[in-house]
Amino acid sequence: MSRALLIGILALMISSSLSSCAEKEEQWTWKSMEVTATAYNSIASQTKPLANVAAWGDTLSPGMKCIAVSRDLLSKGLKYNTPVKIEGFEGIYLVKDKMNKRWEKRIDIYMGLDVQKAKEWGRRKVVIQYGIPIEEMK
Repeated sequence: MSRALLIGILALMISSSLSSCAEKEEQWTWKSMEVTATAYNSIASQTKPLANVAAWGDTLSPGMKCIAVSRDLLSKGLKYNTPVKIEGFEGIYLVKDKMNKRWEKRIDIYMGLDVQKAKEWGRRKVVIQYGIPIEEMK
């Protein structure tokens, strides 16, 4: 299978996953919090040992809207595949990765291979909204 075809199929799968998440937005109770947001790329110097494999085994590819979260946020409800809206960004991002244990109240926004874009983002305080399934609230 050609690389271009494989990338096209992957992009379609990601798009379907995100649109189905957005279509079910009414099934979520949205909570908000302020966090420190940084950015990361799928390059070996930033994410060892496998640059494009996230903590739960997902393969990341440029264009995916996903984030890593500090481990303290897992207990707040930001667990695997939680939908997240990030101040200053369009669309819904999904939690796909975990950060090193040393970080707290932090997210890392995936920016594919665009190292310059990640550097320009730097580190900022942002407000995020994250979805908790309504059935978990009952």
